[in-house]
Amino acid sequence: MKKIRVRYAPSPTGYLHIGGARSALYNYLFAKHFNGEFVLRIEDTDIERNVEGAEESQINDLIWLGIIPDESPLKPNPKYAPYRQMEKIDVYQKYAKELIDKGYAYYCYCTEEELEAERQAQQLRGISAPQYNQRCLHLTKEEKETFEKEGRVPCIRLHLKPHHEIAFNDLVRGPVKFNNDDIGDWVIIKSNGIPTYNFAVVIDDHMMEITHVLRGEEHLSNTPKQIQLYEYFNWEIPEFGHMTLIVNETGKKLSKRDLNILQFMSQYRDKGYLPEAIMNFILLLGWSPEGEQEIFTLEEAVQIFDPKRLSKSPSMFDQNKLNWMNGQYIKKLDDEKYLELIKPFLAKVIDINTKEDSELLLIANLFKDQILFGEQIIDLLSPLVVYKKTTDEEEIALMNDPLSKEVYHVFARLIAETDELSTENIKAILKQTQIETGAKGKSLFMPIRLILTGETHGPELVNIIKVLGKKEILNRLNAI
Repeated sequence: MKKIRVRYAPSPTGYLHIGGARSALYNYLFAKHFNGEFVLRIEDTDIERNVEGAEESQINDLIWLGIIPDESPLKPNPKYAPYRQMEKIDVYQKYAKELIDKGYAYYCYCTEEELEAERQAQQLRGISAPQYNQRCLHLTKEEKETFEKEGRVPCIRLHLKPHHEIAFNDLVRGPVKFNNDDIGDWVIIKSNGIPTYNFAVVIDDHMMEITHVLRGEEHLSNTPKQIQLYEYFNWEIPEFGHMTLIVNETGKKLSKRDLNILQFMSQYRDKGYLPEAIMNFILLLGWSPEGEQEIFTLEEAVQIFDPKRLSKSPSMFDQNKLNWMNGQYIKKLDDEKYLELIKPFLAKVIDINTKEDSELLLIANLFKDQILFGEQIIDLLSPLVVYKKTTDEEEIALMNDPLSKEVYHVFARLIAETDELSTENIKAILKQTQIETGAKGKSLFMPIRLILTGETHGPELVNIIKVLGKKEILNRLNAI
């Protein structure tokens, strides 16, 4: 059996987004499940839109997610290199010339103005999907020379077989059919000598011996164009599979305009999401395992990944589910990993250089069961760090209640008398406050929490007291 080789081939026109991460993950899992190879290729021919640093960023984000390519621009196999399209323009031009020599392609000298005029004319005739009218298909040598004397630089178009049906079995959708008559002759090499996507990708996939192409639904209409090229070159056609759309909660295709959803992996990393959780969430965004299990390691996903279980229906991006899943992963972190995640966010609220890791961990652990992603600790910790009196009328009334004032008086005295705020001492102080005041439950704990944090809810009171320390507690109690 031929070794399975798949590829993820992004363009460096932006950063790794949700859809791209899913494509990369599914290709990686497909390759590893079948003991194949996962290739990262950079499709950088859209020069005007390429973003500086985007390639490096995408590679780093893949590595962060645990998706490590077997081959890439940074790890080339000499047999298949280069891995950037702009480094082999001459190769594409050579294959385009071969198609011209075989009569499968031709030079087109039409200007943009002429093409636009023809498009508009076809639309006026009721043609909803205008096609090139093959004006340059049968140009004589003299006509070509005339155009060239005018300074026209030709592109190269593929001449499709008329009335030819392109059929293939999609790994996700099953049998799919297209007809060349619905496509029209399309450009394979632009007038600047750079190949178009649909041409370059076929040359690349053939030269890199790609056996399976697993990609997003938006590429489905590209497939007949690519298969026609395989047929013209008499090359083995890879198997194709097109994953369904990712949609938002309203059922619309996920868009960069969906501001309530983070789009890029770098955003999730910056907000303190765990790569293992992101991977796990994306795994289930268009693929379902057998059974009820939802939490999977990357290694487990490799073992169980079955392309037959890829969804045929759109997959909804549920931010709440992602947050829940990330929270589950955070709860399972050991102290070292948890502190590593939280430290950058603690640094935005407190001076971490003046505290030992054990002190920082004590603070961070106050919120470990609450936070869904690292950045949340900033808002949770802020009331402890920056004291802010409540402005809520009911809470002010509670603080002014005679019993609450008695609680504050006794609690302040006991705090002042203690030398160490250990867990045992704090519990003893709270118990003694209860005995002396008669306050129990909410009548005891809520006034203390309110005066110390300005909030009626939050981390366990014992931990709040431990983190604030004797001096700060007395300052806040004396402020009333």
